[in-house]
Amino acid sequence: MDRPKYFTPAEVSAHNTAADLWVSFLGKVCDLTPLMEQHKGDNLLLPIMQCAGKDISSWFNPETKDILRYIDPLTNCEQYYTPRGRFVHVPPAGPRSDWTSIKGPPWWKDERYEVGLLSTKTRWIRVINTLTSQEQRLQVCSEETLDEILQRYLRYNSHACSYTWKHDGDILDMSLTLSENNVFDEDQELQQLRLDRDLFTPAILLHFNDDLTEG
Repeated sequence: MDRPKYFTPAEVSAHNTAADLWVSFLGKVCDLTPLMEQHKGDNLLLPIMQCAGKDISSWFNPETKDILRYIDPLTNCEQYYTPRGRFVHVPPAGPRSDWTSIKGPPWWKDERYEVGLLSTKTRWIRVINTLTSQEQRLQVCSEETLDEILQRYLRYNSHACSYTWKHDGDILDMSLTLSENNVFDEDQELQQLRLDRDLFTPAILLHFNDDLTEG
């Protein structure tokens, strides 16, 4: 089974226009750009557009994975709770001549829009090329393996695969996460000690293998 792709909140927030719109909710990251194109010009897109690039978990019941509901005090009927206004695929409160039931699942239950998972904890690392002394700070997902972090780093060094990755002198297992390689996340401890975490960002050292065939 393929591993899911993890995203940082910063990566999600970069997709914040109608032409490129992502949201996250309940741990999932969804690309709603096709939905925006399909319903282009529909006023029911407005609540979604207002939250482009943001986490909208507050819209949902984490147990049912559905939109929150409430009992309307006037009708005593259960309704969807949409304080920002009704949005695409949410039925109206009462009968409407302009409402047609959707075919298939609503967008928040449609796996076609899912592009990955939102990281539960991001962390910063320093990647230092010992050959060139180049240092690059990277924000990564705690769930990512070193192989996946390497993919993030390729934009800065296209030959990153030709290096051995080490921490404190130990060769890192690229199939494991940072924590599984004993590169622990000490953010909480540093916060409790009121220390600047930027001064204690763990360093990953890259040692050149003298082989560019993997670049």
